[in-house]
Amino acid sequence: MKRRKKMRNESVVQTALSSDDILCNILLRLPPEYISKLIIVSKRWLHLICSSSFRHSYLRRWRVGFNLLGFFVCNSLYLGRPQGGARRPRSEPALPLLSTSSEGDDMMSSGILKQLGYFIDSSNGLLLCGRHPKAYFVWDPVTKQTHKLPRPRVYFEELCMAFIVEDTPDDDICYRVVRAKCESRFDEINIVTIETFSSKTTTWSHSKLTCSSTISLSPWTSGTVIGGVIHWYASRGNVAIYDPDHQERHIALVKLPGTFDFDQQVLGESTDGCLQYGWSCKAGLEIWVLEKDLGGYTSLFSSNKQSNVNWSLRYKLNFKIMWRKNPTLATKYSTRSKETEILSFPPQNSESVFIRSGSNIFLYHFESERVEVIQYQGRGSSILWDFSKVVPYHKRAWPHSALCHAGNSTK
Repeated sequence: MKRRKKMRNESVVQTALSSDDILCNILLRLPPEYISKLIIVSKRWLHLICSSSFRHSYLRRWRVGFNLLGFFVCNSLYLGRPQGGARRPRSEPALPLLSTSSEGDDMMSSGILKQLGYFIDSSNGLLLCGRHPKAYFVWDPVTKQTHKLPRPRVYFEELCMAFIVEDTPDDDICYRVVRAKCESRFDEINIVTIETFSSKTTTWSHSKLTCSSTISLSPWTSGTVIGGVIHWYASRGNVAIYDPDHQERHIALVKLPGTFDFDQQVLGESTDGCLQYGWSCKAGLEIWVLEKDLGGYTSLFSSNKQSNVNWSLRYKLNFKIMWRKNPTLATKYSTRSKETEILSFPPQNSESVFIRSGSNIFLYHFESERVEVIQYQGRGSSILWDFSKVVPYHKRAWPHSALCHAGNSTK
């Protein structure tokens, strides 16, 4: 009797697991640390977990981490180079990568980085590269495909950009590239001219954004995108915030906390999806978060609403005390003779921050007060750090399979 009941239960389980819908609902309830291990169960499970539709549903429920592939280096001396300005030596690559992983090593050896021009931005692993103002490319590290964008319709002498990647339930990547004109006549302008490329329409569209006060965006910078909303540096210690999906074509200015003449400043996304701002000087650094009101940041884009967003100080760090608590690394890398500064934020992370001392890159963990050295492959000593933007390159920690992209059956 018990044996017959056991066989009946096993039959019910097998029948349930043979349904993709039921299996999908079961897998959606498992935490991220288990998902990547289950792809070895069978080809069917591999295909299901690696599919775009399952990934899209899973990421709406769970927060999945990122893998650090390396750091891209962009020398600002070559951006918007005036006639007679500095030229990049042939011995210096246009798109240097300080690799921290085997996947980064493969990118360096494949030769793809020599074909893309200069680094502009990255999002969810996709790379936006090119040569201002004519040629732009989007490269997908999963499919290894390069998408060349059509030439922009409008010429901007100085500009800043933003790269928005949307997670979709199908296999087609969906993204937007925004070019914004940077005006030097600050006292006269309260309009920002932008041009937006959409992978859905494959065309550039031209529009103008209005601001409630005069505005001038900082040229040759890339915006920080959080939930599809763009955050650009603006003149006079402001950050400009623009939501492409908001019905009003409005760009808002928010004053950055403190003075705006710090040695280094970075923007990023906090763990709870807010804008975080970090600055550093010789003494140390501070991390601030722009708290949202009940409607998020939507009140910023409505001309008839009063904005209630405010900055709050989340962390304050003294570099001398930090190195005193990490004496082994301080001695090994001679940090006393080199200035320490903030470098960037890890994606969707409020607990850590990348810092730099000389040509060495570290990751500082606020809770444990521990400094972790980031080993990389590349000629860090040859980088002109004072003139270079060094950006971490992350890819979502999600399993991929060539079978999904090849369209093979996996029964």
